Amino acid sequence: MVTSLKSAERSFSHEAAPFLVVDQVSKVYPTKTGDYTVLKDVNLAVNQGEFICVIGHSGCGKSTLLNMVSGFAKPTTGRVLLQGKPIEKPGPDRMVVFQGYALLPWLTVFENVYLGVNVVYPQKSKSEKTQIVKEFLAMVGLADAMEKKPPQISGGMKQRVAIARALALCPEVLILDEPFGALDAITKEELQEELLKIWNTHKCTVLMITHDIDEALFLADKLVMMTNGPAAAIGEVMEIPFRRPRNRTRMMETPEYYKLRNHALDFLYNRFAHDDE
Repeated sequence: MVTSLKSAERSFSHEAAPFLVVDQVSKVYPTKTGDYTVLKDVNLAVNQGEFICVIGHSGCGKSTLLNMVSGFAKPTTGRVLLQGKPIEKPGPDRMVVFQGYALLPWLTVFENVYLGVNVVYPQKSKSEKTQIVKEFLAMVGLADAMEKKPPQISGGMKQRVAIARALALCPEVLILDEPFGALDAITKEELQEELLKIWNTHKCTVLMITHDIDEALFLADKLVMMTNGPAAAIGEVMEIPFRRPRNRTRMMETPEYYKLRNHALDFLYNRFAHDDE
């Protein structure tokens, strides 16, 4: 199911008390030549436990939108609500995994994850914190790499550390900013599979930026497609109907998969193609 520009912005309005709400949000930056509007009148509601992918051309405000959910940026107008309360600053209930890993190279894998756990759970004993770290490192397949430092491990392993670090804090919202964009195709698919397994276990709400339509169709419940900037908005919301747990090969063999894929491609490269002139 695909909704139009106006209905996309009201796509969840019929549901009671959405978990996360982006309400009439605009973001404007002052410049020497005047105001620059990145986002204009963006509306979106997300239910608890949903996996949402956001896609669009560079400069359409995807990262700006997610930065307002994380609390790193504030709307110029409008508001972002989590469980009915305005988001005003970063917090451990909203954890971000970046494309660039953001690990401290002088700390071990274990220490990189322990650092956040130690800050967020000061009341817990050292043994309890250690157990949490070991549990989540084992979950992402890094039980045998805990004493290694980031320069000693691969890019895929670094991203596993970043995911474990975020999940160890038990966030209500996991924000992923193109987490697999720098990885090779095989590692990328492996981590997509692992992410789905973890999400199926913990069922936190996920917002993920991607430029990969196939990745979005495999992972997400809904694909939010952004119009081009400046003054970008939500153009369409595509509901992805495939049942979970998902089998990538079987999905890609269905006519429905290519119907959805071609619709997203048409949106990005025909209706909202970049003007190269």
